[in-house]
Amino acid sequence: MTKKKSGFWTFIFSFMPGAAEMYMGFMKMGVSLMGLFLGLIVVGSFFAQGIFLVIDVVVWFYGFFHAHNLRAMDDEDFYALEDTYLFSPEEEGKMFWNNMVVARYRKIVAAVLILMGISILWNNILDLLYWLLPEVMQDFMYTISYRIPQVVLGIGIIAAGILLIRGKKEELLEESEKEGREDGRETDGADS
Repeated sequence: MTKKKSGFWTFIFSFMPGAAEMYMGFMKMGVSLMGLFLGLIVVGSFFAQGIFLVIDVVVWFYGFFHAHNLRAMDDEDFYALEDTYLFSPEEEGKMFWNNMVVARYRKIVAAVLILMGISILWNNILDLLYWLLPEVMQDFMYTISYRIPQVVLGIGIIAAGILLIRGKKEELLEESEKEGREDGRETDGADS
């Protein structure tokens, strides 16, 4: 059974994501949060990709405030809270990837994973080219390798903006058509 613990120790343990949850008795929650935090560090270090460390900062803040929000809950809500894994499915028998949240953001997650894979390949290919090319070509390759990711990122941001505008425009058109149909029904009903 979980029970509220000392506010001081909750604060101290909250500096390590998952530790405060484990201190309060939420072992599954704490282990999954700590595993995510440390796993991102390991993966980011192994692939030498800073994006994992940026995501890790978000996980750290989530863990810190999650622990304090748990501690601040009313006693009744706190004792009723079920200890679940951070990525547990909403319904029994479903895997995490079928979770409603992941299903909703599947395209975004896929795009981020593809971009991370391209970034890892790009950096490794450039390291090989620096080793193979003469010193004169290395400066040229450095300039090109610095500019190409920025150009690709710029194009990606523009494309995302266009998609967002197009999606909003289509949404507004659908709403106006729906209102037009509802207004047409009201006048049909009034005429008869």
